[in-house]
Amino acid sequence: MGRPKKFDRDQVLGKATELFRRLGFAATSTQQLVEHLGINRKSMYAEFGSKQELFEAALERYDRVTVGRNFGPLETPRAGLSEVEQVIELFARGATGKASGLGCLLCNTAVERAAADKATRRFVDRYFERLTDAFENALDNAQCAGEINLEVDTIAQARFLTSTMLGIAVLVRAKAPPAIVEGAAQVALAHVASLVPA
Repeated sequence: MGRPKKFDRDQVLGKATELFRRLGFAATSTQQLVEHLGINRKSMYAEFGSKQELFEAALERYDRVTVGRNFGPLETPRAGLSEVEQVIELFARGATGKASGLGCLLCNTAVERAAADKATRRFVDRYFERLTDAFENALDNAQCAGEINLEVDTIAQARFLTSTMLGIAVLVRAKAPPAIVEGAAQVALAHVASLVPA
């Protein structure tokens, strides 16, 4: 019988997520992980198998916790235009908040690894699909409630909003001037407002 673990798996994953989000996969060394996580190398490999598997577990956690928190309001049966606007505003605030220079782990991963790594690609594809489905849900609800015009193609609009949010996330990661991020968000909000019946 093995010795009981002296660490909490979810807390360790939270720390790993922070480090991968800040440095990216390639720039994060095993030694940095050991030091940041506060567990020894043997325990880390025993629990997660490899750096790649730890990274994938961190992506899973990020999707569950952070993406769930940020986009969950769009996924509810009552979501509508208000929730769409709130998500756009949330991302815009990233330029001057804690996310500045960090961006979104899954968006960062899309840029860094998705084109070359099939294992990572599945997480990124799922992320894109989740965001698009979330926006489509809110827009469909808004259309049913008469908040937006009946002729609006909610699938196309959801894809546009997903692309816009990903673009803003890249700007936040790059520490773009806040005026650029906020300007992009204002145009997105104006676009959403244009969907409302006159």
